[in-house]
Amino acid sequence: MAREFIVEADGGSRGNPGPAGYGAVVIDAATGETLTEAAEYLGVVTNNVAEYRGLLAGLRAAHALDPTAAVHVRMDSKLVIEQMSGRWKIKHPDMKPLATEAARVFPAAQVTYEWIPRENNKHADRLANEAMDAGKRGEQWSASASTAEFGARATAPRKGRGAETFAAPPRGRDQPPPAGTVTTAEATDVDSRAARNVATATKPTVGWASSPDMGAPATFVLLRHGETPLTPQKRFSGSGGTNPELSPVGLEQAQRAAEALARRGTIETILASPLTRTRQTAAAVAERLGLDVTIEEGIKETDFGAWEGLTFGEVRERYPDDLTTWLADPSAHPTGGGESFAETAARIAATRDKLIAAYAGRTVLLVTHVTPIKTFVQLALGAPLQSLFRMELSAASLSAVAYYADGNASVRLFNDTSHLRP
Repeated sequence: MAREFIVEADGGSRGNPGPAGYGAVVIDAATGETLTEAAEYLGVVTNNVAEYRGLLAGLRAAHALDPTAAVHVRMDSKLVIEQMSGRWKIKHPDMKPLATEAARVFPAAQVTYEWIPRENNKHADRLANEAMDAGKRGEQWSASASTAEFGARATAPRKGRGAETFAAPPRGRDQPPPAGTVTTAEATDVDSRAARNVATATKPTVGWASSPDMGAPATFVLLRHGETPLTPQKRFSGSGGTNPELSPVGLEQAQRAAEALARRGTIETILASPLTRTRQTAAAVAERLGLDVTIEEGIKETDFGAWEGLTFGEVRERYPDDLTTWLADPSAHPTGGGESFAETAARIAATRDKLIAAYAGRTVLLVTHVTPIKTFVQLALGAPLQSLFRMELSAASLSAVAYYADGNASVRLFNDTSHLRP
């Protein structure tokens, strides 16, 4: 009969990213005896990377003891357990190779995964902290000096399986499509699951804070540009029109938004649509925050074709059939060409994925327009495209969406205009 091992692993980062380390322990499932421990100071990496490094070390230690053993992995990282079980996609570029390497240590049929509460993972947690403490002293962790087992022995049950136990996925099941590929099935799956996070998201206490279980998300703070002369007249103003500048009111709104964002103190990068009104709004924020502005073509406004510069009433009078079709069908184009809402959604989804990969764990300000902001929110909620017609978005308003490493999203703020009030 094959031996059975329990691998408990953990990783931590003091700063995320910051000085980090991992800990792992291999336990005889039959006796509860600790067979071997592993820990290492990693330098500056993220918490999730440290957790994966702990998993990898634990699996390798178990393999060195008996490559034919059945292995039951227990960790308090929901992210690692769900991803290695094949339930969540692995999208972060730093974690993909580590997960692939971990999956190769044992045949998939020999490994199961279980999430456990943090209080039941104290042995590995103490090992990780010992490694980080050693790194702070300029040393490496020493097994002979470790007291992690004694401190944790009375706290973590080691026999039996909890309710959240999963078999490892078959080889290749969790491999994503090539970079830049956007598929309808994937977008629907990810964006529909995101709705779960909206109901359970913890309200941030400072700025746009992260969820401790998922690590630091990529957070997009979405700022609509200030008013132009066309805004109070409610005229279509997309990327194919006259490209108006901000009005005096719009310039004042941009300054107020800049002050509000300075008070938040969490913006690390500023991206702006290439249109004049967004460039001007972004410039006001950048000057206040001391940051540069990078132009991002992917977040420009929809091209409204022949409707550019017209009011809704004027479009209804001149192009009634086209307007009726457009309101009923997201794939319909405005009169004279332009861009459908379905095309805008595909563009925003591709841009979103690109930016999430580029700015993982960071808070980025996107200075953009009505349709892109509504689309970011619609995609995050997994709502139909028709929901764009049911959102009100004011000039110079702030919204925010956080994107986690598992592919889920959490809408943190929508159409906040409190900074514009006297």
